[in-house]
Amino acid sequence: MADFHSETMSVITNDMAPGAGPALHRHPYEEVFVIVEGEATFTLGDETLVVRGGEPPVVAPPNTPHAFKNTGTGRLITVDIHASPVFRTEWL
Repeated sequence: MADFHSETMSVITNDMAPGAGPALHRHPYEEVFVIVEGEATFTLGDETLVVRGGEPPVVAPPNTPHAFKNTGTGRLITVDIHASPVFRTEWL
């Protein structure tokens, strides 16, 4: 996992084994998820989405509960872009 912070955003890169992923949470700002490799199943509000590497990004609007898990058989590599210079997370 690697982090980057600027004046307007924070970026985290994840490399997760099958079954791994963050629990349900939300942020007071938008978060964008780019799946670089693997498969993730997202909970985004009331929706469930399966996204694979190379597909369009997933966007979690501000204050929307969300979570994701590696539901593939290999590594899941994501780039998560937070529209904030610091991480502000409320675990649900």
